[in-house]
Amino acid sequence: MAWHQNQKKMATTDVKQKVQLVKGEFTPSEASDIIEALIKQKVNFHKIQRLKLWTGDCECNTPGLDGRIGELIEDKKTAKAFINEARRKGMNIEINGSLEISYTEPSGEIKTYQISKN
Repeated sequence: MAWHQNQKKMATTDVKQKVQLVKGEFTPSEASDIIEALIKQKVNFHKIQRLKLWTGDCECNTPGLDGRIGELIEDKKTAKAFINEARRKGMNIEINGSLEISYTEPSGEIKTYQISKN
């Protein structure tokens, strides 16, 4: 069985809400803690999604989820290198992270999951 993630163009209306998760200047240690926690949470979300698929079929493949987890792990390494460079230079880190939440038509879902036999 193979798992497929289909990306569809998202049909959205104007942004309805913006959530400011992080904003400010942080020491390299603080920035590292914040970024690591955010990425760790997102990785765990994808691992849970993968586990849900596996529970339904222990032979399913999850390349889309596996790929996204890998991307996040690489992003964490890149951020760590950036933070280490700031630390080496004696600089602080400015973080501005927000979520933009909007409505979307059901036909414009971002992700659809499908398990198919190979």
